[in-house]
Amino acid sequence: MNSARSAAPGDAAAAAWMPIFGAWLIAAASTLGALFFGEVMQLPPCVLCWYQRIFMFPLVLILPLGLFPLDPRVVRYGLALAVPGGLVATFHLLLVAGVVPESIKPCTQGVPCSETVIEWFGFLTIPLLSAVAFSTIIALLVAAHLRSCK
Repeated sequence: MNSARSAAPGDAAAAAWMPIFGAWLIAAASTLGALFFGEVMQLPPCVLCWYQRIFMFPLVLILPLGLFPLDPRVVRYGLALAVPGGLVATFHLLLVAGVVPESIKPCTQGVPCSETVIEWFGFLTIPLLSAVAFSTIIALLVAAHLRSCK
């Protein structure tokens, strides 16, 4: 009976490792994508894109620090960045879609936030990619938290 109790926390921690690693992979791919758009394709980011980068880029450093060795508290730190980043990405997506009126003027200088710079397959835009990335990271971190609580 004692060995079953001591094995359970290790199993829960091991089950939480994969979603945190997946969240890190998405954050790393998103960071590389943002750098590719800005540095290689020379697309200037709008103000809302800068805010999304501010929330995404630290995840690339914070999440792996909680993986080696596994520290379930990294979920809390990751969510503290991913949730507000996801809210900014959702606002940006709604602004581009025309749901949020442009009279709010989140981007008064530089590139307009409502401008669609890239559109792949007729619907895939940079704000949509960002919103999907943040949503997926949030879902993976919540899954990791639920798995580590077992």
